[in-house]
Amino acid sequence: MKITINHIAMVMPDLDEGVGFWADALGLKVEARRREAAEEVEIAFLPVGESEIELLAPFTEDSGVAKYLAKRGPGMHHICLEVDDIEETLQRLQAHNVPLIDETPRTNSAGRRMAFIHPKGTGGVLIELYERDND
Repeated sequence: MKITINHIAMVMPDLDEGVGFWADALGLKVEARRREAAEEVEIAFLPVGESEIELLAPFTEDSGVAKYLAKRGPGMHHICLEVDDIEETLQRLQAHNVPLIDETPRTNSAGRRMAFIHPKGTGGVLIELYERDND
């Protein structure tokens, strides 16, 4: 099974401020920017090598990301790992008693199958899994 880093997500209160550092000051290019209505966040994607930095900012005060931000402050939110078979990966994690936020994959607005692993089972880091595109 091949696992790669798809992206590292950073949470912040204001997306434009985040872009100010990552794109303007550091020099990364914003490849895409969109609103995820289901998650109530604005997102910017900035490629770095074979991976991306994903910037997240809530646009409501009661979204999950807004609650995370209020509790933990700005910084790293999660690491996204890309796997060949997300269902097989989730079964493997369950067999090792790893607590999952999503026991079955869901599909995001971009059509990617994904699931989250609870930080209690990963040493404190929220992990998102993406199923690898087979293009």
